[in-house]
Parts: sequence; C-alpha cells; structure tokens
Amino acid sequence: MTWGKRILDLAVALPVTIIAAPILIGLIIALLLREGRPIFYISERMKTPTQSFGLVKLRTMRPAPPGAEGGVTGGDKSERMSDLHRLLRRTRGDELPQLWNVIKGDMSLVGPRPPLRIYVEDYPEIYTEVLKCRPGVTGVASLRFHQREEELLAACRTADETDDVYRRRCIPRKAKLDLIYRENQSVCGDIMLILQTIGRLFDRK
Repeated sequence: MTWGKRILDLAVALPVTIIAAPILIGLIIALLLREGRPIFYISERMKTPTQSFGLVKLRTMRPAPPGAEGGVTGGDKSERMSDLHRLLRRTRGDELPQLWNVIKGDMSLVGPRPPLRIYVEDYPEIYTEVLKCRPGVTGVASLRFHQREEELLAACRTADETDDVYRRRCIPRKAKLDLIYRENQSVCGDIMLILQTIGRLFDRK
C-alpha cells in the first residue's frame, strides 16, 4: 500500500465513520430487535497470501446449524436470510463496519475483495498476484462483476454446487479484473471508483 493510498483511505474513512455512526447504530438496533444476537459477523479473510485478518460485517444470515459448511454465500443459504438481511446486502449496509478494517489498515477502500483462506491456499498462482494489492471494500471486480456473481450463486441449491460455480466461473473472472486494477492503480483512479460505488448505491436504493 502506497502512502498516497493510505492517506486517501484515512481521509475518507475517518469522516465517513463519524457521519455514518447514527446509521450504523440504527441498523444495529433494527437487527437486535428483529433478529436478535449476534449482531456482527467476523470472517477470516486474507490480506496477503500468508496473513489473515477478521473482516467485520453486520450479520445478514441466521447462524448456521451445527455442522453446516461455510464458504461463499449462494442460494443454498437463502432460507437463513430474512427480508432485513436481504435489504442490508442489497444496499451494502452490512459492510459499514468494514470502515474499521480500513482504519486499522487491514483493508483499503479500493482493491480486490478479500478472499477466504481456502481459495488462497487452493489457487496460490492467482492470489499471489491478486493480493499484491491490499484488499478493498470496493473495486473494479466489485463494480463490474458483483451483480453477475450474485446471480450465478443465487441459482445454486447446495453448498457443493455453490463452491463449484464460485471456483469455475467467479474466481477467474474476478482475478482478471483485479489484475487490470493492479496494473492501472492510482489515487485518482481510486477516487473515481469510490464515486462510482456511491453512485451505484444510490441507484440500488
């Protein structure tokens, strides 16, 4: 992470955290009243091929039953989501706590989405290159492929099918977009991607 990128992250994340605090508190109260505890979901993600961190999100799924598999979210997990959970996912309100990850330096505002350990270990040739950039809250792959990824995974009905589709159809495409970002990364480019993300959020609302 360059100094310019780090300064941009803090210059945006700190004031946005303050401004968004009442919204986050409101979402926490809504989740507590509608869905109960736990409110937050902490997922192990990778910021380098060997270093992990705890990605913080608002919980958008009822806790898994004992023995249920983890992994990416597909249609096989849809029954564990309420209307409130789906609203948070659609508006990306569940990702507000990730501002804390940005402030800590685990993530940047812009970069590849932080992957699960299992995929980094299974595809070292891909993630050794992708994770030369600090993972981000948003990025080229998030803006250009996220909706298609959701459509592909939503059609899956089992955990194995979800995992297979994610490996075959999502990881390669996202990696190509992430590498395009890496080759063209700049502070001005990050600002443009942040503005595009804000615009996309208002479109969804």
